[in-house]
Amino acid sequence: MSEPQVIQMYAAREQIYPREAKGRYATWRWVCLWLTQLAFYGLPWLNWNGRQALLFDLTTRKFYIFGVVLWPQDFIYLAALLIICAYLLFLVTAIAGRVWCGFACPQTVYTEIFMWVERKIEGTRSARMALDRQGPSLRKTAKKTIKHLAWGAIALWTGFTFVGYFTPIQELAHEVSTLNFGPWEWFWVLFYSLATYGNAGWLREQVCKYMCPYARFQSAMFDQDTLIVTYDAKRGEPRGALSKKTASGEAHLGACIDCTLCVQVCPTGIDIRQGLQYECIGCAACVDACNSVMDKIDRPRGLVRYSTDHALANNFDSRQIRRRAMRPRVLVYTAILALITIAVCSSLFLRTPLKLDVIRDRGSLGREVEDGMIENVYRLQIMNTSEQRQTYRITVDGLPGLSLLTRDEVTLGPTETLAWPIRLRAPHGVGAKGSNKIGIALTSVDDASLHVHEKAVFFVPR
Repeated sequence: MSEPQVIQMYAAREQIYPREAKGRYATWRWVCLWLTQLAFYGLPWLNWNGRQALLFDLTTRKFYIFGVVLWPQDFIYLAALLIICAYLLFLVTAIAGRVWCGFACPQTVYTEIFMWVERKIEGTRSARMALDRQGPSLRKTAKKTIKHLAWGAIALWTGFTFVGYFTPIQELAHEVSTLNFGPWEWFWVLFYSLATYGNAGWLREQVCKYMCPYARFQSAMFDQDTLIVTYDAKRGEPRGALSKKTASGEAHLGACIDCTLCVQVCPTGIDIRQGLQYECIGCAACVDACNSVMDKIDRPRGLVRYSTDHALANNFDSRQIRRRAMRPRVLVYTAILALITIAVCSSLFLRTPLKLDVIRDRGSLGREVEDGMIENVYRLQIMNTSEQRQTYRITVDGLPGLSLLTRDEVTLGPTETLAWPIRLRAPHGVGAKGSNKIGIALTSVDDASLHVHEKAVFFVPR
């Protein structure tokens, strides 16, 4: 009987030591890093109309986005924003592949920051590899300790900033200084800090390869005209080490000298010369590495480059690549994205910063009072969604002689809500028995264009 075979369902991780890449795309990655992190760490400290410019205040159930204040009833706008981001990602992916992953994804950005710290403390790729092969020593322990302390500090600051989008960050900073953190603040700061520390410091490429769903369904958005990082096999093969014969043109070898620099700089540890793989995040570090080698051996750049499958097969130039980029899929994504964006922006621009809900007092449907008048009681739920103090005048219509007994003016502060009871009376004999349609309106005293009108029911006893 044959021996049982053990099938490994998960390959053991091999430690990756990415080499630092320098070049045009590395510069662009650092530009994206600075822009995204200046926005992330800086926006919570930006003030707008005397409050935090970007704040998702769950306690008061108000979302402040610069000059816009959204309430729970405005959740449709947040949903639309997510839809816009999704379609924008689909559009960018259809045109340029995984450039989001390679240049702006938080996992990529924080991994790049943590690797920069690692290089500054432990040295180059070869120095890090040598340090890890060494046995325990004071020097090794000191370097590792300093590195992890630096990682921890970045992670804690990131967690603190993240929570600052949901709790006013200046209040949060005061609580830190007085060690007066609440339990939920502690939980979320430490949770997000641990996630940053673990993902960027330890898991790194494992997140992109095994945890991120985007890597799995990206192929649904790719076609043969999508820009991807490619290796020109027709030009590069057969590969071989550079020698005097190669330099003089006597050897029939391709442009690839098999230096493996494209593999050494890859943050996910793949060999781009084996074709497109789902692990490739499109960071183009291999492009920079290969171009630097081509410069040294006096050969044209572009052995590894951004291109498309059609361009490689048909030797398209850059103009032909750009022309084929405007294909039906891209046009459909662009049209849908434009329509949704225009609709959302128009709705935000045209919306009235005032909301009114009319709630009848169900305890008394309608009652007859002195002089035979019929009285109904209501509660107005008024929301001033603007950031200015407003005074509103209440008016009613729908029945002859319908009058408002309570005060007809109400004042609300910026982004304030108010429950305001009112009593309406109508003369005896006006209206049909049972329900009668009426209207209740609110109009700003200072701006007549700020006006809302809600339908209600006036009940006449049978």
